Amino acid sequence: MTQMPLGFVPDPLTISLDLLLPSRKVPEGLLTSRKFKQIQSSIDAVGLIEPLTIGKPDKTTGMHVLLDGHIRLFAMKQIGFKDAPCLVATDDETYTYNNRINRLSTIQEHFMIRRAVERGVTPARLAQALSVDISHIIKKMNLLDGVCAEAAELLKDQQFSANVGAVIRKLKPTRQVECVELMVATNNITVSYAQALLAATPSHLLVDEVKPKKIGGLTPEQMAKMEREMGNIQGQFKLVEQTYGQDVLNLVLAKGYLVKLLDNEAVIRYLSHNHPDVLVEFEHIVRTVALDK
Repeated sequence: MTQMPLGFVPDPLTISLDLLLPSRKVPEGLLTSRKFKQIQSSIDAVGLIEPLTIGKPDKTTGMHVLLDGHIRLFAMKQIGFKDAPCLVATDDETYTYNNRINRLSTIQEHFMIRRAVERGVTPARLAQALSVDISHIIKKMNLLDGVCAEAAELLKDQQFSANVGAVIRKLKPTRQVECVELMVATNNITVSYAQALLAATPSHLLVDEVKPKKIGGLTPEQMAKMEREMGNIQGQFKLVEQTYGQDVLNLVLAKGYLVKLLDNEAVIRYLSHNHPDVLVEFEHIVRTVALDK
């Protein structure tokens, strides 16, 4: 198998800031913005986490065009840095990896905070650097405590509140995986949804088998009914998930067939005279752009 060429040198190089040539102007009012102050205090407290992205050096001047990281570069100059770790692009395009990557997921942020603490940076210093309350840092740091590896793997690319972890850890591992699968599949990784799943979980699937506090306005009978209905929904969801791919393929093929069918004038005449209601439905399917409409 042919290996795809890398767009960047994999290991960062330390480059003098004097050799970096910005490719765009810094936005007006940057110095007074909350984002800039947060980035500046973060770099000052724990250093540069994400390297700058630069082009190959000019053969005459040795200067590098800065492709990504203009605000970080400006903040480092304000603090007094003389050089910075940089990723060097192997082509001449101003298309950088940052144009197509997602921002840090919640779990990636958790690991970065844990790594910083292990290196000696206190939670208080991190909170000051990021301009957040120290309780927020503590929650991020303890995000995966009590969360099984399978559930954490399902959440690794997601962004969600740190309070979701506090709800998930009240469930036993098998139930954690079930609930996280449901939250990811429905794209609803929220505290309120996690709490609803917790409330609908039978006692034997809870840590210490202790039920959470009752939800206001619900009787024990309604809670029991909620548990049964949630179990049914999860079972139905699993069945739909198993056939979803084939169902979508069948719908795409059916739509393509109907498009060709309705190009036939004789078919249009026959349906309009004998089955106008069917013709209306066929035309609606053909006009449908997305399958969720």
